[in-house]
Parts: sequence; structure tokens; C-alpha cells
Amino acid sequence: MKAVSVIARLKCALVLLVFMSLSIIPMLPITSTLGLFIVIFRPLWFKKLVDKVYADKN
Repeated sequence: MKAVSVIARLKCALVLLVFMSLSIIPMLPITSTLGLFIVIFRPLWFKKLVDKVYADKN
């Protein structure tokens, strides 16, 4: 595995763990709000993140 791919995967896992812990509080719908933002606006940073995660899958 490439180091870029491993680092990106670890960062994603860490962020998802933080989101999971914040979603315990019912007043903070962070994960669904972020998901909706990504689906509607398709930001460039998300495309770059996906490219880094799958960098070793050529």
C-alpha cells in the first residue's frame, strides 16, 4: 500500500469516529448534513480525498 493511501484512510477513520461520537447528541446531525452537502455540491476536496484513498488501486 502507498503511504498516501494509508494516511488518507486513517484520517477518514478518525473523522468518522469523531462524527459517530458527536451523533450521540441528537441535536447535532453532522454526518447527514455533511453527506447532503457532498451529494449536492460535489466539492473538489472530496474528489481529491477519494483519489488519495484509492491511490494504490491501479
